[in-house]
Amino acid sequence: MKKIVSGIFLTAILASAIAAKAQTADEIVNKYIDAVGGKDKIKQITSLYMEGTVQVMGNDNPTRVTVLNGKGYKTETEFNGQKMVQCYTDKGGWAINPMAGGAAEAMPDEVYKAGKEQIDIGGALYDYAAKGSTVSLLGKDDGAYKIKLVTKDKDETTYFIDATNYYLTKLIKKGSMMGQEVEVTIKLSDYKKTDIGYLVPFTISTDLGQFSLSTTITKAEVNKAVDAGVFVMPR
Repeated sequence: MKKIVSGIFLTAILASAIAAKAQTADEIVNKYIDAVGGKDKIKQITSLYMEGTVQVMGNDNPTRVTVLNGKGYKTETEFNGQKMVQCYTDKGGWAINPMAGGAAEAMPDEVYKAGKEQIDIGGALYDYAAKGSTVSLLGKDDGAYKIKLVTKDKDETTYFIDATNYYLTKLIKKGSMMGQEVEVTIKLSDYKKTDIGYLVPFTISTDLGQFSLSTTITKAEVNKAVDAGVFVMPR
């Protein structure tokens, strides 16, 4: 009987110790923010400019990304001499698709809502509560914490944060492609420091189910002067 009681007591102690060490979703998110540079560094960033290549069907296509923190996010990618553009602002979004005529068109509301968090350089997890979002811990998967974020617009994204270094390694969310809803999986790796110490993933793989692409960043600059006019939709 004494052995049984001792065993139960030991189990209770171990369970209490494990519970004490368990991390909340908020703690994991904060460790991720610290891992990529911390809140103080993110607050110093007014803009982010990146250049690289997008590989599609074996071809490397030049791409550039311009972000004015809280105001606009724009990607410009060249395909066979034509430019594909996606732009999100704090007011709305627009895009240019050469395969659909090449004229600038306003984004559908659901597409804009799903991608508008990109105008924030710190990402959707940075100051998530102030943006009206909530997070919850779904457990661990292959050495990564699974964090579900739900925005005030009820859009959901699952983030995978490495349990060792707390880098964001993957995210899964709903998206739209050719008018159809798809599940988008984005994998992030090869983090490198910018000149102020903020880390940026230099390899980004995007899987849309039947279509995938890989982006390699070759240059990243913070606080470069950006003309807000670049985010205005052409008429």
